Amino acid sequence: MLGNAMRTSLRAAGRVAVVKGRQQAVQQVAAQAKRMAAPAAAQQVRGLKTLNFGGSEEVVYERSDYPQAKYQEMFKDDTLCMLGYGTQGRGQALNLRDNGMPVIVGVRKSGGSWDKAIADGWVPDENLFDIDTALSKGTVIMYLLSDAGQKMAWDQIKPHLTKGKTLYVSHGFSIVFENDTGVVPPSDIDVVLCAPKGSGTTVRNLFLEGRGINGSIAVHQDVSGKAKERVCALGIAAGCGYLYETTFQKETYSDLVGERGVLMGMIQGAFKAQYDVLRSKGHSPSESFNETVEEATQSLYPLIGAHGCDYMFAACSTTAQRGALDWYPKFEKALKPVFEDLYNEVENGNECRRSLDINSKPDYKESLEKELAEIQGSEMWRAGETVRKLRPENN
Repeated sequence: MLGNAMRTSLRAAGRVAVVKGRQQAVQQVAAQAKRMAAPAAAQQVRGLKTLNFGGSEEVVYERSDYPQAKYQEMFKDDTLCMLGYGTQGRGQALNLRDNGMPVIVGVRKSGGSWDKAIADGWVPDENLFDIDTALSKGTVIMYLLSDAGQKMAWDQIKPHLTKGKTLYVSHGFSIVFENDTGVVPPSDIDVVLCAPKGSGTTVRNLFLEGRGINGSIAVHQDVSGKAKERVCALGIAAGCGYLYETTFQKETYSDLVGERGVLMGMIQGAFKAQYDVLRSKGHSPSESFNETVEEATQSLYPLIGAHGCDYMFAACSTTAQRGALDWYPKFEKALKPVFEDLYNEVENGNECRRSLDINSKPDYKESLEKELAEIQGSEMWRAGETVRKLRPENN
């Protein structure tokens, strides 16, 4: 599919990436120490606050707007209470701690999260507490339990949301779908959202590299008159490099559509469909996987991420270009009705109710493991395991 020159270029780039990756792993702690010692040095300062996105002007908030000294001063009289120590809660809590913010963690002592927090250096009765104790100490309640968990824990949380406090979330789900979750914040507190656009693992890893993930911010209630400024500062302190404005509803709808669509659900479906067709026509597992997944993730998707789809098309052979240009409108036509249906199911609350129902069942984890095992055990991904082992960096 790729021209010979492009293949050679990509192989060379791959070798460079491997070397850089190994160096990065060795230097990770040093990079973090350097960033802490001189935080301004790692910041990208463009001096632009309103940027043009394909013809639309939008305000963007950056690290340079909220240097470390500024957000430390803003929250010097607060206690940030992180509830939940899953990937997102863990990533943000560690970043906040490393940035010198007054953060504590609240989790159940009987759960695995308690042990994980201790392993990460949180100290019981110092900055690690059971949920009720942490809530009693917190002034900014960072509600980062799962969506189903937020519904189940709300009656325990709400009494602690007294006048003047702030409720911080990283997904608007529970508040947007309040009729299904029962999560209705008191009217005398600030309610804000900062949603990093990636997993908590990525939020943490990019922070350790001295970089920052992009994020969305929104204000649901501004009682203090300072809610937007405070959530911007919290977003930067939690590991975001730059922030876009949105609303709770738009963040929730776009997130649910995205993860069910091109980010996760659609991509698995598309991979499987093409792989199965190739296999049914007599192609080997290795060839089917390489042409479906490996070339996409190792050669083409990185080009899209770095430069855009137009660049990726231009970097391929003329035959590949012609085929892509001819066939992408057909896929668009076929898929658009599916996305319209998906958006409608998000908007009418059906996806919310399905998620809450299934994720709240006692056997949820066991059922989840069975579903994931079915994907993991499929021929396509078992073939992929072998293909990945053949990558030069794994030898």
